[in-house]
Amino acid sequence: MVEKWNGEEMADVSGQTIVITGANSGLGFETAFALAGKGAEIILAVRNASKGEKAVDRILSVHPKANVRVMDLDLSDLRSIRHFAASFQENYESLSVLINNAGVMIPPYSRTKDGFELQFGSNHLGHFALTGLLLPRILSTPKSRVVTLSSLAAINGYIDFENLNGENGYKPMKYYGQSKLANLLFARELQNKFNQHGATPISVACHPGLSHTNLMSRGSGKPINRFVHFLSKTITQPASMGALPTLYAATEPSLTGGEYIGPDGKKSRKGFPRKDEIIDTLYNEETSKRLWDISETLTEVKYCFTESMTPK
Repeated sequence: MVEKWNGEEMADVSGQTIVITGANSGLGFETAFALAGKGAEIILAVRNASKGEKAVDRILSVHPKANVRVMDLDLSDLRSIRHFAASFQENYESLSVLINNAGVMIPPYSRTKDGFELQFGSNHLGHFALTGLLLPRILSTPKSRVVTLSSLAAINGYIDFENLNGENGYKPMKYYGQSKLANLLFARELQNKFNQHGATPISVACHPGLSHTNLMSRGSGKPINRFVHFLSKTITQPASMGALPTLYAATEPSLTGGEYIGPDGKKSRKGFPRKDEIIDTLYNEETSKRLWDISETLTEVKYCFTESMTPK
């Protein structure tokens, strides 16, 4: 790994098609901005099309020749996810990189349109379904990869199979940690399944450390409280730095799959991208396989690892 990798060493992505969820702001926007500037075709998969178009305008104001567009995607609605996947496959023959970036953090107790606890349903199940439904394009694209964002919160996460939806007690941070641990377990388990089926794509997890984004609005979409905003900026790094692990995970040729990329600073809170070996401690085979099976059941998306078969 290059010491102090800052994006200037990024591999060529010209001609690649890249989907980034939640790319209208924060880490997702910074990721889209960087990749669009390097020649990739970028799809901003966002819930709010108006905000997505404003993000496109911001990118084009700096990179006027960038190839970037908006597509509607609500990760809290399985119908929206299926519509996005069908529309994408109608219009695109390849998918070089899928970046599962979008997330909600510590909202009051609420549920997705399909009845799942919002954080587990959007952060994990939504991306699980999206990846499975886009799998035919991922499998048929040479050197493709799936990048899934986890969080430092995964360290204290626990998959509460007996209370996944928080019906018998809900604590926002506990369920955020559960959702981000689920993201990490999914990323490693997806790589295991690629290996088992002899598939060539790779799956890489990453986390931004402590980065200043709008996640602290608690999923409301409202501006952050001024004090929280000030406090957050004093202890976090800018979103542009927080996006570096994602960019590294999405482009670094030396990665082989199953890695976890995060900042290299103290306690992985800030810094430049490096491999974070804590994934080997957090990954549990039994838990991951059980989570995978439950996720297929809840989303009704069955993964098929042959190019000719489309997930149901």
